[in-house]
Amino acid sequence: MTGYGKSISQLPSKKITIEVKSLNSKNLDLNARIPSFYREKELEMRNIVAKSLERGKVDLSLYVELNGENTNTSINEAVVKQYMKQLAKVVNTTEVNSIEFLKMAMRFPDTLNTERDDIDEEEYDAILNGLEDALQLINKYRIDEGSALKEDFELRVKNIGDYLKEVETIDPERMEGVRERLIKNVSDLKTEVDENRFEQELTYYLEKYDITEEKVRLANHLEYFTKSLDSVESNGKKLAFIGQEIGREINTIGSKSNYAPMQQIVVRMKDELEKIKEQLLNVL
Repeated sequence: MTGYGKSISQLPSKKITIEVKSLNSKNLDLNARIPSFYREKELEMRNIVAKSLERGKVDLSLYVELNGENTNTSINEAVVKQYMKQLAKVVNTTEVNSIEFLKMAMRFPDTLNTERDDIDEEEYDAILNGLEDALQLINKYRIDEGSALKEDFELRVKNIGDYLKEVETIDPERMEGVRERLIKNVSDLKTEVDENRFEQELTYYLEKYDITEEKVRLANHLEYFTKSLDSVESNGKKLAFIGQEIGREINTIGSKSNYAPMQQIVVRMKDELEKIKEQLLNVL
């Protein structure tokens, strides 16, 4: 969800710059920096941004630079002169010249008058057009990043699928090893055993180490994750949930394996999944 968009609108007396930046976030967290003159339009601009970006930590900045002769701000001469007279009574005029008095007086309240006019419709249309341009740029940025992420996800999912095939290949060997080890342990006891009861217990014990269900569910989750990548709708949260399910099956396989070669494969599967989870934060 990272991205950046910027637009510049040149008006007869103003230069308006709009910047939109976004970072990863589970929900929409919009921070707007807008001059007070345009505050009455802030809600509308926020709604436009929210509708376009949906998720992410978003910074919306609107900068206005006056480049004409017209200005809404003027100096309150009467107030400034009064401040200077009062300063002259406090300080010896031979020690401080009028320029210094003026500098001090301009720091006091009410020295500037600002005449607030209604926002010109043509000017506001230019702002909205600039905002749309910035949003188009940031969305293009996001789409390009999303395409790269999609390729990375497909690679990681394929790698986990390949590791799953390795697990399926060595699983019969693992189960046979567990069976032989149990039989040997019982024979080392050098005592008579009820063969039927032993077979029942052995079957029950082996079932605890069986990972057939986990292998099937993991394969289904990987397939579902790949299909969800092609969705035209926003599905970052959905992919994150599927990723959690993939992790649950991998962890169960690891806990049941009790076999070093399989546990090594599980570690590699977890490494691929962690890389997927890190990147899922970037998915809208």
